[in-house]
Amino acid sequence: MIIRFLKLEWKEFFRSASFGKSLALKIIMAFFAIYLLVSFLSIGVFAYPFLKKQFPETDPFVLVNQFLIFLIIVDLIFRYLMQKIPVMSIKPMLILPIKKSKLVNYVLTKSIFSFFNVSSLVLYVPFAVVLIANGYNVAGVLGWTFFIFMLALCLNFINFLINKNNVAFGILLVVLAALWFSFKYQLFDVTSVFGNIFYAIYETPVLAVVGMVLAGVLYYMNFRELSKIIYLDKAVQTEEKEVKTSDLSFVNKLGDVAPFIKNDMRLIWRNKRTKTVFLMSFVFLLFGLMFFTMETYKDSEVMQLYACIFMTGGFALNYGQFIPAWDSEHYRMFMSQNFSYRKFLESKWYLMTVMTTVLFVLCTPYIYFGIQKYLLIVAGFFFNLGFTPLIMLFMGAFNKKRIDLSASGFGNTQGTSAAQFIVIIPVMIMPIIVYAIINKVFGFNAAVIAIAVIGVISFLLKKPIMNFIEGMYQKKKYATIHGFKQKD
Repeated sequence: MIIRFLKLEWKEFFRSASFGKSLALKIIMAFFAIYLLVSFLSIGVFAYPFLKKQFPETDPFVLVNQFLIFLIIVDLIFRYLMQKIPVMSIKPMLILPIKKSKLVNYVLTKSIFSFFNVSSLVLYVPFAVVLIANGYNVAGVLGWTFFIFMLALCLNFINFLINKNNVAFGILLVVLAALWFSFKYQLFDVTSVFGNIFYAIYETPVLAVVGMVLAGVLYYMNFRELSKIIYLDKAVQTEEKEVKTSDLSFVNKLGDVAPFIKNDMRLIWRNKRTKTVFLMSFVFLLFGLMFFTMETYKDSEVMQLYACIFMTGGFALNYGQFIPAWDSEHYRMFMSQNFSYRKFLESKWYLMTVMTTVLFVLCTPYIYFGIQKYLLIVAGFFFNLGFTPLIMLFMGAFNKKRIDLSASGFGNTQGTSAAQFIVIIPVMIMPIIVYAIINKVFGFNAAVIAIAVIGVISFLLKKPIMNFIEGMYQKKKYATIHGFKQKD
């Protein structure tokens, strides 16, 4: 039966209306996935000798066990934000003489082979081979590796249980922050406690069975939850939800653009893909911890500027690149209304600039790393405040692919076109080149000022630039409507 399911999905993949249209994009995504897997493989192979060289007085395996808890929590957070729930076209199957338990088991079994779980194997198996080659107990290493993979499966099934639960996501962030601050300021010896737990699996390999039991329990819990909703009436019936409204009256101060901003704010919070973009913009704030502290990037101002642009412009970059495709499902209705196109575009501009300002304020603690690094953040802020929103709106005129707002963002290529790749040049590559050249010729201060000035000039020229952008949207109005009507 499983082979039949696989054949059906294989045929569905190749017979999809969007297969030929987005074949190049699928190939690019495949190469990107291969690149990530090769990167994980390299980390698994070279982690042991690297740690041995950097920390000669500490056993690298002990060191890995001590910090494994942080990796596990971060893994779960990224799964929550990016991993797609395993689905198949089961509605037609429900009227056929197929046991529902087989359908549920297939969906859950299919999830075991997700990219996240495969990447865990690619990371930990080479590391285990290196450990054995360096004289570690074979049974202990195999037991430890098996336990870690079982933990990866546990994270896989936990993610399905807490998916779309904002409270659970908040708890994960709080736990991660609490553990990090406990470690950073030595409030609680986090690394030793969890390091001893994971090392105990190596010393007593039979304890690895605990991981398998946990994975089995979580599999059963998911099986029960899916079995409750896999009936024909629930699968076919349109789900009705009670929508909770929020008081957005404070937006009215912005005048005619207020209704559009309210619509965007509700759209962001009520849909999975837009909510993922919104939450990921706060995750990008952590880039500073990596680029300001790691030896590899600590002295590279160019890479630090790259991080600063992402930190303050995370929302503008990720949300802006799909304008106006976020409104693709009701774009025809919008275009039939008697309103100014300029107001529609300005609402997007306000949203991006306000979020850029909020993210900049949240970057204030980074002044702890020194005024020079904070000046890079300031330069990135001005660049993202003035230049980024306008270039995003400009490139949006070429977006003609619709987006399914309920779908996950990771691995979802809906709405992706050449415009998303071209926009990388002016937003990410251009400021890096400008900074590198001016920094080499005139020094750090001049380079920082140059990046900030690009943003300030763009901000001051907003009116004529917006007039030009509005004209482009008006010319491409009907082509955009036609593009958004096309369903994959």
